[in-house]
Amino acid sequence: MRELADGVRAVRRTLTDRWDQVDEWFQREIARPGMREEIRAHLARLSPERRAAVAARSRETTTHFAWCLFDEPEDPFSFWLHEYKPQRDWRPGYADSVHNHRYHFCTTVLGGAYEHERYDVAVDRKTGLITSATLRTSVRCPAGTAGYLLADDFHRIPRASDDTLTFLIKSRPVNDWSLSYDPPTGTSHRHVPVERRMGALLDRL
Repeated sequence: MRELADGVRAVRRTLTDRWDQVDEWFQREIARPGMREEIRAHLARLSPERRAAVAARSRETTTHFAWCLFDEPEDPFSFWLHEYKPQRDWRPGYADSVHNHRYHFCTTVLGGAYEHERYDVAVDRKTGLITSATLRTSVRCPAGTAGYLLADDFHRIPRASDDTLTFLIKSRPVNDWSLSYDPPTGTSHRHVPVERRMGALLDRL
């Protein structure tokens, strides 16, 4: 992971203003045959202490396990491995909702496949919530597929094969929250991470 991090550091000036250039590096260095095996070998070499550190900064979502493989505080990026759960174990409301992210990211499918949809959304000026979402594109992404999304892009993964793995490089958050929208119910939510809620907690105490 450190060798990959050095490659990102070489183009780090693009991490805030030209994420498409980061994607060029990502597709050249990451989205290539053998990357899955390299990540497996990297994890196998980790000491018990470093494995514990990876587990401590990782998390479970309703649709997948998000493994944080590399995250140095001084770097404006981090590396993640997403291990998708079998579809039968998904719970509504995460990857399968129309949503954006607080950060920019590049991703590649290491194994399996998923369906990826991009949306145009309308946001209410008063509430800041999504009022409608219109499907723009829908594509099947098999192993080897790569691409990037900006924090203002809205997308959805309605389906993934049970063996799907993806590798990502994420920027640091550029927004304080993200939005999601459930088309069947027309319900929108604002998602504020707990670390951003300390002020709100103090106000409620």
